Amino acid sequence: MSLTANWSYPTAIRFGAGRIVEIADACAAAGIKKPLLVTDRGLADMDITARTLDLLEAAGLGRAIFADVDPNPNEKNAAAGVQAFKDGGHDGVVAFGGGSGLDLGKLVAFLAGQTRPLWDFEDIGDWWTRADADAIAPIVAVPTTAGTGSEVGRASVITNSETAEKKIIFHPKFLPSVVICDPELTVGMPKFITAGTGLDAFAHCVEAFCSPHYHPMSQGIALEGMRLVKENLPRAYADGTDIEARANMMSAAAMGATAFQKGLGAIHALSHPIGAIYHTHHGTTNAVCMPAVLQFNKPAISDVIAQAANYLGIDGGFDGFCNYVDDLNASLGIPKTLTALGVTDPDIDRIVAGALIDPSTGGNPIEMTKDNTTKLLLACI
Repeated sequence: MSLTANWSYPTAIRFGAGRIVEIADACAAAGIKKPLLVTDRGLADMDITARTLDLLEAAGLGRAIFADVDPNPNEKNAAAGVQAFKDGGHDGVVAFGGGSGLDLGKLVAFLAGQTRPLWDFEDIGDWWTRADADAIAPIVAVPTTAGTGSEVGRASVITNSETAEKKIIFHPKFLPSVVICDPELTVGMPKFITAGTGLDAFAHCVEAFCSPHYHPMSQGIALEGMRLVKENLPRAYADGTDIEARANMMSAAAMGATAFQKGLGAIHALSHPIGAIYHTHHGTTNAVCMPAVLQFNKPAISDVIAQAANYLGIDGGFDGFCNYVDDLNASLGIPKTLTALGVTDPDIDRIVAGALIDPSTGGNPIEMTKDNTTKLLLACI
């Protein structure tokens, strides 16, 4: 079976090895004539970035890059990116990279034409309607990891550097016009990034599948996304040049982000404040928190997880699934606790307060009160 396709769900996706060569055509399809490529510092000097810039330049689209992006991007990065966009006279963004580059790139395209401050567009109620939708620049997204799925998302996760809180900035037009999913771009990922990003995709699928909200389409996508991770993440981790495994993981990442329209939960509610305060890798933090969150939610999810286990070929129902998660984490070098991850002497009250106001909390199968969230966090430490 050929792992090359053009999809139109949830946006236009050009999927397949080597399809980065279509970057100029993708910009044309999005109506971009002078793009600003936004990525993170780690990718700025890598060959895949240089090649993409070469392709843009050769097509007469210029060679402009903004890479002042932190691993957990913040409002300062956003302001600098918007300034670079305006100074360069750009008319669109190529969001390039993992979650940080993709999220910041989408935000730059969104903010460049707005007159209100960033935090006025937080994902609260109908705040997104405050934006001038006609002023949002077009976006082409190019993921270089297989984890966040931000390339098919309608939001960006941005850290408030003053409060160390992660905020979700939402607008329907955050969804890129065109996505290029080229698994060859993920070949150079180090093992720990392959593991952490892959388990981020898995966490998206698990939490979406367990969310109590009604969304059968997301339910099916989440289940198949779990299967793709189960069958392909160990392969991609063992052999980074396994293009079939890399391609299937790139699909799983997009599927996870599509599925979590149904909701996330306590894994992300904890991971967001931990990452904002202690600058841990998001996907790895999710993986560390997942076993404790599964046990926390057991009274509400044991049956649905047993269904997932059956589909995935895992014996033992809920307990068997939990054992599988423990074994998968161990096989990928994931620390067993937040302490082992480097979160020493954590500010428990601050993390819990952040978790309780995180939008992900609303998708958790069991209500997260201050007391039981504190107990859950202690189980992760």
